[in-house]
Amino acid sequence: MPEMNYVSTRGEGGSLPFADAMMAGLATDGGLFVPDRWPSMTADDIAGLAGLSYVDTATAVCRRFIGPDIDDHALRRLVTAAYAGFDHPAVVPLVQLDDRHFLLELFHGPTLAFKDVALQLLGQLFERSMRGRDGRLTIVGATSGDTGAAAIHALAGREGVDLFMLHPRGRVSEVQRRQMTSAMAPNIHNIAIEGTFDDAQAIVKQILRDPAAAARLRLGAVNSINWARLMAQIVYYFHAAVRLGAPGRKIAFSVPTGNFGDVFAGYVAARMGLPIDRLIVATNANDIVHRGLTTGRYAPDTVVPTDTPAMDIQVSSNFERLLFDLSKRDGRRIAAMMADFETRRSLWIPEEWRAWAAQRFTSFRIEAEEMRDTMQWAAHHCGQLLDPHSAVGLAAARRLRHRPEVPIITLATAHPAKFPEIVEQATGIAPQLPARWADLLDREERFDVLPNDSAAIWSFICDRANA
Repeated sequence: MPEMNYVSTRGEGGSLPFADAMMAGLATDGGLFVPDRWPSMTADDIAGLAGLSYVDTATAVCRRFIGPDIDDHALRRLVTAAYAGFDHPAVVPLVQLDDRHFLLELFHGPTLAFKDVALQLLGQLFERSMRGRDGRLTIVGATSGDTGAAAIHALAGREGVDLFMLHPRGRVSEVQRRQMTSAMAPNIHNIAIEGTFDDAQAIVKQILRDPAAAARLRLGAVNSINWARLMAQIVYYFHAAVRLGAPGRKIAFSVPTGNFGDVFAGYVAARMGLPIDRLIVATNANDIVHRGLTTGRYAPDTVVPTDTPAMDIQVSSNFERLLFDLSKRDGRRIAAMMADFETRRSLWIPEEWRAWAAQRFTSFRIEAEEMRDTMQWAAHHCGQLLDPHSAVGLAAARRLRHRPEVPIITLATAHPAKFPEIVEQATGIAPQLPARWADLLDREERFDVLPNDSAAIWSFICDRANA
């Protein structure tokens, strides 16, 4: 298989092999890494995934993105270790709700969220890549809820890695916060900033693209700006679709969307050859992606706090990857667009790009009432408790009237017990945390509160990195 290299969406970040792109996270020009071409899977290749375990499916799909520095045996060992801690033998089980709707349960990992699927593998890859390298890797990340806990539990105690995770103070659920702040490993540092997730994400990007910062520390990223995150998420689109008849049958997916990484992974699966009939982009009131796809104007508004905090995002980083592909990989044009966006806080998506995207994507904005109604429907008609984010995805799926013969898989992104008050208010049923987290609310917490200021946060990181 030809070696895969990675290029920047802004055209000036060079061409790097997989391991180097993964370690860097963000390209030096501020762009995001993407493969230099989309690998393809034939109908026979996809059919060959039928009956495979999740580990074997992940090994087969990820192989197409990873170069010769990781051989097949080593890759399978890493994937096996990544998913050994999941509490369901299928890793990501598929549950039928009715004759058209299915849930893909992505929350059976260590922190009860879909982020575990990618970050458990990323933790294995980081540790392997650091062996034989001098010094330590300093990872800086931002979370709107689930990424933080998943990254912490993937990297706690790992050799050669320090993690600094920023979260918006008071804007994540108590369970999400405590899953982060109760981790006591010395290489883990939790930072609550006085701001929004978008503020935290902007600080992380500023640090990662600063040449002076890179000269002082070896920096890396765990947010979905890191291509390896998306690579791991592509796998479950193939795994689920094959179980419902692909490649001989088209499948639709509905994806609760904040930073656009999860739904972009589905887009890549389609570009590889998976017969995805429709990707449903499900947003809450923070609907910048919905507005961009439907009106052409991509512009952030004030972040509105909602019952789906992981989606309370007004700048979706991975949308840049889609724009790059829609531009036919014109890095200079994307660089100019993003520079203009950073100055004007808005950009216009050309009509021909939107028309092409409309062949793949349908988007819906789901309000709180419809989310709660969907939670009630799932609980009382299907016997399934949903967390609010998954309910947004299912609500959007139930709105779709396109080709009723096509089954729709909604990505269930978090365990309902991560949002117990909201679930109980909507359904009258109190979800219970799994036994391994039963004492979570009694655990000691450790975190630092810092201002929404990149200089203060960089100083904090420098004082503690490599300590």
